[in-house]
Amino acid sequence: MRRYLVVANQTLMSAELQAAVRERLGTPPCRFHVVVPATPPRDQFSWTEGAALVVARERLEEALAWMHSEGAISTGSIGDADPVLAAIEALPRDRFDEIVVSTLPPGLSRWIRQDIPHRLARRTDLPVKHVVAHVTALEESR
Repeated sequence: MRRYLVVANQTLMSAELQAAVRERLGTPPCRFHVVVPATPPRDQFSWTEGAALVVARERLEEALAWMHSEGAISTGSIGDADPVLAAIEALPRDRFDEIVVSTLPPGLSRWIRQDIPHRLARRTDLPVKHVVAHVTALEESR
């Protein structure tokens, strides 16, 4: 069984990430574990850790409901605000075959500026698929 670790936050319900999940569902059997880093909301200057956790939990629940509706075997967790640390902390849960990281586009994405996809590949020795979400599609879905 192929196992995928999905790391995303703001782009968790993007069409691009959904397409990547569906592509992997096309070669069953497979299983997904979704990690949502509890990163600070980007549209707020002041925030609390509790607020970041609430937003991450809502996004995770929505994504898992969607995955289950697609027939995916999936679990999820809220991770550290640092996406690399969040992914590394999830690794002991299972033996993963690939990490799927979803980000905003270049210029908007803190994760791209922090080189998260490449850092994950170096730290985990796993293949990393980088999915870039289109901003207009995300704005329309909110």
